[in-house]
Order: sequence, then C-alpha cells, then structure tokens
Amino acid sequence: MTEYLQRMASYNQWMNERLFAKAGELPAAELAKDRGAFFGSILGTLNHIMVGDLFWLRRFASNKACRETLAGLSEFPTPTTLSDILFDDFAEFTAKRKQLDALIRTFSDTFSEELLAENIRYRNFAGEKHHRPLEAPLQHFFNHQTHHRGQVTTLLSQAGIDPGPTDLMVMLMEES
Repeated sequence: MTEYLQRMASYNQWMNERLFAKAGELPAAELAKDRGAFFGSILGTLNHIMVGDLFWLRRFASNKACRETLAGLSEFPTPTTLSDILFDDFAEFTAKRKQLDALIRTFSDTFSEELLAENIRYRNFAGEKHHRPLEAPLQHFFNHQTHHRGQVTTLLSQAGIDPGPTDLMVMLMEES
C-alpha cells in the first residue's frame, strides 16, 4: 500500500501541473464562469480540490507521527466550507497549488506500513467522531482529487481547451 499511495502523490502532482497549465490558458472571467458544475466554475472546482486536501491534511496532522512533516500547512488558508474560494487570483493559486503538492510529496515519503496502520481520529462535517487506520482516509484523499480533476477536464473541454492525457499510465510511461 505504501508504494501505491506514494505513486498517487506523484500522480497528483503530475496531473495538477498539467491541469493548471491548461486552465491558465483561459482568461480569469472564463475560469470563474459558472458552468453548472457542482462547484460552479473551473476555479470553484479547483479550489474545492484544495479545500478537501487542506481539510484532510490537517486531520492527518493530528497524528503525532505526521505532525512535523505537515507543519507547512500553516502557510495555507484554513477553509471553513467545502465550497470556499481560497484563491481567485490564478497565478497566486497556481503557486500555492505547487507548494501544496510538494508538501504532499514530502508527506508521502514518510509513509510506511506501520504509519499507514496507525489510527487517526477526526470529526466529519456532521460532527461525528471517526477513527480508522491512516491508510483508508489517504486512499479517499487521492481518490477525491482524481474525481474532481475529472470534472475539471470536462469543464475545460467545454471551454474549448483540450486537457490532454490524464491517465496514470501516461505518467508511468513518461517515467520509464
């Protein structure tokens, strides 16, 4: 599981670099245009991905073994809702996304089977308490990113931008 999750951290970074480059081809008004998606716009959906990342990373940081590696989270805003727009300036957003992806990669370098088996405790948005091995929420964390990036590729296509290949296998072929 360790290698899989580290690969997903690499894929997250690889895909975000490409997606943000493609989104950057659009003017600000097109990025912010409500396209009827769950989070409205391309910008809204990209912000939601970061919001989800920040919520989960802060939950992971509650685990003593993860806290030091995730100390860099203090450089990011603290969202309060899943639809917060943390960044509306796309250049600033792109820089912060790169910074967050680097933090996620560094965090993934600390993964071990022992760490992934440790329970983390957290509350969901309904206030319900949960605890489960770190491995399960990490799988959700990376799946959530992939799910919403798929939505962004659709929105980009509708805006006339070809997002290019998005498959994990493309990244793996580029690496070899």
